[in-house]
Amino acid sequence: MAIILDGKSLTLEKLVQIARHGEKVEIAPEAIDRMKACRAMLEKKIVAHEIMYGVNTGIGEFSEVVLNDDQIKDFQRYLIYNHAAGIGDPAPIEYVRAAMASRINVLSKGNSGNRPVIALTLAEMLNKGVTPFVCQKGSVGASGDLAPMSQIALLLLGEGQAYYEGKLLPGDAAMKRAGIAVPGLEARDGLAAINGSNLLTSMSALMLYDTNRWLKQAEIAAAMTLEALIANMKPYTPLLHEVRGFAGAVRSANAILTCVAEGDVVMGKVKTKVQDAYSMRSTPQVIGAAHDAVRWARSQVEIELNGVGDNPIFFADRNLTISGANFQGSPVSLPMDMIGAAVTMVSVLSERRMNRLNHPALNVGLPAFLTKGAGMFSGMMLSQYTADMQIVEQRILSMPASIQSIPAAADQEDFVSMGMNTAIKNFQILDNAYGVLGIEFMAAAQALDFREFKLGRGTAKAKETIRRHVEFLDVDRPLYPDHTRMQELVRSCEILEAVEKEIGAIG
Repeated sequence: MAIILDGKSLTLEKLVQIARHGEKVEIAPEAIDRMKACRAMLEKKIVAHEIMYGVNTGIGEFSEVVLNDDQIKDFQRYLIYNHAAGIGDPAPIEYVRAAMASRINVLSKGNSGNRPVIALTLAEMLNKGVTPFVCQKGSVGASGDLAPMSQIALLLLGEGQAYYEGKLLPGDAAMKRAGIAVPGLEARDGLAAINGSNLLTSMSALMLYDTNRWLKQAEIAAAMTLEALIANMKPYTPLLHEVRGFAGAVRSANAILTCVAEGDVVMGKVKTKVQDAYSMRSTPQVIGAAHDAVRWARSQVEIELNGVGDNPIFFADRNLTISGANFQGSPVSLPMDMIGAAVTMVSVLSERRMNRLNHPALNVGLPAFLTKGAGMFSGMMLSQYTADMQIVEQRILSMPASIQSIPAAADQEDFVSMGMNTAIKNFQILDNAYGVLGIEFMAAAQALDFREFKLGRGTAKAKETIRRHVEFLDVDRPLYPDHTRMQELVRSCEILEAVEKEIGAIG
């Protein structure tokens, strides 16, 4: 069933379905009506020569330059040309599809002044698999993602490039082969197609979806390590976290307890310490803080997905045009900078637990570096090095981009969000997080193979899943294939899906 884009109900999950799984979209009929009403108002104002930014004026530093009637239409074409100024490698297709869906949803609000055919053409491109070639770098995250969105808008002129049926084609050829009419750009259409932080917001939406699933896996890995280290599980008692009041910590403690349920450690059949190290007993508070950050960031991103980020904004019911700065990406870039830091924080905790599994003075009777032949063999000693390297890269990338503004457009646009930098680096942080967590999973499975007590149902299923991909490290072997395989296993969420199939949802 197609996802209805109505300007008010686009969620992370719906965007994932459109971007990654090719779900069809439809524009709500009432949204078409709103666009028609707004367009009618705009055209009356154009005839009346009412001055409107980006319609009959230049943009940026040229906003005081008034265009004559002959220039208004051509201006939209040149606007797209000069803003299609990105650089370098293409953004993944899923990012571009998500941005297109996001932009259609904004246009569906009926405040952008575009002809309905602009939104309908973008929807047809999504449904027929025409994806514009977009350079990922170029946006400063204010006045919208102008550079990448302009490469999408080039297709509305029958120009640019696009992927269709697995090939990169000239824009006009891709549209012709897909049977999509090129609408061209009339007054306001070009700016309406590009004037919002749609790519950085859509990338953030996909990253938040992935981060939530990664955090669930961080809880599964923690549960495995806690069992391997014969942890005292009393710090995971829900009452302890409920009395403090942070929802994320309550959620995380419950998830970990669910994973170890029915195992000997949580059942008190194995002797434990009175109190464990912070990296063992603080896990719900740390992962919980990340959950709470994701919840806030999700709220901000979904507001933006369903909000109007244009300039100017048109109110047909009030015959009103207001010029402002709703394109400013800071409401998304600030929380998303925090998400990058949160993922790094949880990765650091994962590495600290993995260190305890390796450390002969800390691992509660496990072999040093999880090898039976210490000295001849080094076991997982070097796995920690690999985790550490990735964490250092995460820490470097965790510097906020939202404080890095560099003025543009002769200081007319003198504060920008740099939210695209946030979106790009967050995926790099998450890529490293898959690797760090994969190494903890691998070490925890290795450690649990040395234990003889009964594991929790969830942790047992996780170990079983890992063993389908990585064998027990009996004697030393090159570990790079195992590390890379574990990184991909975490990315795929196969462990999460296997565990949740066994014991139910864990958060």
